[in-house]
Amino acid sequence: MPVPRVPRRRERLQDIPAQGQKRVLLASPRGYCAGVDRAVIAVEKALERYGAPVYVRKQIVHNIHVVTELEAKGAIFVEEVDEVPEGAHVVFSAHGVSPAVVSAASDRRLRAIDATCPLVTKVHREAVRFARDDFEILLIGHIGHEEVEGTAGEAPDHVTIVNSPDEADTIEVRDPSKVVWLSQTTLSVDETMETVRRLRTRFPHLQDPPSDDICYATQNRQVAIKKVAKDADLVIVVGSANSSNSVRLVEVALEYGAKAAYRVDYADEIEQAWLEGVETVGVTSGASVPEVLVQEVLADLAGAGYRDVEEVRTAEEDLQFSLPKELRTDGAGKRDARALGGRSRA
Repeated sequence: MPVPRVPRRRERLQDIPAQGQKRVLLASPRGYCAGVDRAVIAVEKALERYGAPVYVRKQIVHNIHVVTELEAKGAIFVEEVDEVPEGAHVVFSAHGVSPAVVSAASDRRLRAIDATCPLVTKVHREAVRFARDDFEILLIGHIGHEEVEGTAGEAPDHVTIVNSPDEADTIEVRDPSKVVWLSQTTLSVDETMETVRRLRTRFPHLQDPPSDDICYATQNRQVAIKKVAKDADLVIVVGSANSSNSVRLVEVALEYGAKAAYRVDYADEIEQAWLEGVETVGVTSGASVPEVLVQEVLADLAGAGYRDVEEVRTAEEDLQFSLPKELRTDGAGKRDARALGGRSRA
């Protein structure tokens, strides 16, 4: 689990002369999506309702700052449910869990709160349905990621994980006429479509999921950074190393024109050397990053002379998700979240 952060000792970023006007292009949408917001609130509400400690299997979302803040409030993060005392409350993370984990929690009489993102739950249901119809499921995603483990666990005898476009060229299936693809929700849209293209070349009968599996927030943040990257000398992505969607933003920024791109958890990780000769800095953040961390980056950049901030907005988001049923205050499932994510309205 996260190691307590020790702030780096360095001078604040210094103003370095640039050839033209220094500016920041601030991507929007960025930061918290509806599923992340729901999951974080679920842990906070559980602590308010049941008192500390409340246990959480894995990181509730992939952001070291969020996890550290929740630990300070009384959350205890564990790798597996067998580390949780019998009868205690445990929250399942936003990435989802397999039926085997649910069963293990039940065996220990744990009082489980399922904070799985509803968009991940949708993919789980697709996996169950296609397995029931005896399809072979090609799950595009990163081996070892919690979301992929949870989805694959719904139908382990029917799922083959495709880790990259190159793997699409070597995957073998039992029956090429009954194959469907699903995907992890936080992947690069472009890379996923390339993987699908290569799979379809080999398996012409490959079926698509009923609706796009890559979540709206992942897509929106990638679209926004594409627009920023073409005009940026440098792109800074705020997000943790284990955040798939944050890492993808760095890759997308480089692919779409940024001369350099780096991921940081905190503003004090920005290197002075990155800014040498830089006129335009693009800034964005992954879907599990609180806005306060972005504002700290902007403050540090302002100290280095990048005070002109232009927001580059490519979509509006307004989706909200109900809290897990165990934490709702009304039987009707009324929305009870401060969600900041949502469907795009371009």
